[in-house]
Amino acid sequence: MITTKMTYQQPLNRDTLLSLNKPSKESPNVPQKAPPLPPSNAPQRIPPLLKPAQKGQKITLGASSQLRRIKACFGWNSLNSLCDVDVSAFLLGANAKVIGDSWFVFYGQEKSPDQSTVFCEAASQGRQCISIDFNKLNPDVCKIVFVLTIHEALYHKLHFGMLKDAYIRILQEDNQTELVSFKMTEYYTNVISMMIGEVYRHNGEWKFYAVGNGVARDLAGLCGLYGVQVCD
Repeated sequence: MITTKMTYQQPLNRDTLLSLNKPSKESPNVPQKAPPLPPSNAPQRIPPLLKPAQKGQKITLGASSQLRRIKACFGWNSLNSLCDVDVSAFLLGANAKVIGDSWFVFYGQEKSPDQSTVFCEAASQGRQCISIDFNKLNPDVCKIVFVLTIHEALYHKLHFGMLKDAYIRILQEDNQTELVSFKMTEYYTNVISMMIGEVYRHNGEWKFYAVGNGVARDLAGLCGLYGVQVCD
């Protein structure tokens, strides 16, 4: 990783969250060499995507009464050594906002309050994974949005045009069977956070939506977008 990341306690503090994009500056008078490609950003082979979806496509994963546990696995490759990507998941209610301020999962908050949604870094199935246990999931959650965010993108002037091979795979966790996958083909230079996909409930079924659209917002900005109130 380019900078050390911190684990956060609840409630989140705005200054702490915003500091994700404000690394400590070294002496401004000494020219800094670009760091070597970090091991976490070393090129990674894309796994076989057995059931690929196209952007905008919606795929049924299974009936709410039958689907137990899934794992969302994420991968990408960087064209710029400074691009360090993080995965987050926002657990939303019917109003498209989080059902509470702690209902989003990322590297600093690895579990949802109901213990249903869990973040895992450096997993064998991808660079980062998020598992979901539908048996534990709060019934008020009707959508989970998965977002890729470039760490400190605003500070380093980074964007998604510096990435390639970004994908999401939804696996049935008990047997690792792929239910659906989506590989991005459009990388925007005005985007630093990408909503790569959603899992949502509709008419008694859980479905996957291949989104592939992004915003020029960092993690703090995403919190505002999805209704997370970060204390001052």
